[in-house]
Amino acid sequence: MTPDELEARARSFALRCIKVIDALPIQGSARPIGQQLTRSATSVYANYRAARRARSNREFIAKLSIVVEEIDESEMWLVLIADSAMLPATRLSQLRQEAGELMRIFAASRKTASGKRNPPST
Repeated sequence: MTPDELEARARSFALRCIKVIDALPIQGSARPIGQQLTRSATSVYANYRAARRARSNREFIAKLSIVVEEIDESEMWLVLIADSAMLPATRLSQLRQEAGELMRIFAASRKTASGKRNPPST
């Protein structure tokens, strides 16, 4: 997968989360949960864009670390939305699956980049 394709997936994830947030009930606990999901899901996209423009490998790794944290948090909010029956779990299953896939991709990218920072000594 190219960096452009991965950025497109991060953007699509954020947009799909926004649609979920818009479908949440207006009252009660849904509002703060929706706000938190908004922050974390859009942060995935924003920080991946920032990572691609990093000035150093160290900055790239730091931004990817934020992306990994934010995608994990987004998935957690999606789980809470499903478990609390704010929306049907079936509506969220593909989005939760995408969150898991993106988590694995970003974590692997971070691991690869971290290996480049500390090459083995000879």
